[in-house]
Amino acid sequence: MIVFDLKCPQEHVFEAWFADSGSFESQVADGEVECPVCGDQKIEKAPMAPNIPAGTGKGRGRGGANSSAPVRTGAPPATVPLPPEAPTPEQMGAAIKTLRKMRDVVEKNFDNVGENFPEEARKIHHGEVEKRNIYGDASKEEAAELAEEGIEVNQMPWLPRHDS
Repeated sequence: MIVFDLKCPQEHVFEAWFADSGSFESQVADGEVECPVCGDQKIEKAPMAPNIPAGTGKGRGRGGANSSAPVRTGAPPATVPLPPEAPTPEQMGAAIKTLRKMRDVVEKNFDNVGENFPEEARKIHHGEVEKRNIYGDASKEEAAELAEEGIEVNQMPWLPRHDS
C-alpha cells in the first residue's frame, strides 16, 4: 500500500491509500477518486514531504526496537495554503470516517435500486409495493420533483471506495 497527498483544482489537499501507483492512475482515470471537500474528480498528486524515520540508528524510530517506520504528520504541504475557514486535517478525517460509516449502514440495511430510485420511491409512497428502505441515484431535478410530490428523500455524500 502507498499513501499519496492529493489535491483538486480548488487546492483542497487530502490523502488516500492505493495498492500502488498504477492503482492511483487507474482510479483517477475512471473518476473513482474525488475531493472529499468539493467532490471534484480532477485529482492530481500534491507535493509531498519525504518520509524520514524519526530516529537514526537501530531501535530509535517511533515504532520501537528495530523500527524504520516513516513519520507523517498528516498536515498539508506548506506550499498549498488552506483558506482560514477550511477544516483541519483532523476534522476532515473525522468527517470522512463518519461518512464511510454511514455508507456502510446504508449498504447493509437498504435496498439499492440504482437509477430506478425515483420510480421505486413513488411506488412505495403510493402503496404500490411494500414499504422498505431504499437508496439509489437521482438527479437534483428528480429529487426536487419527489419532494414536490410529498415524497421525503435525503441526499448523502457518497464517498468512493478505495483500496484501503
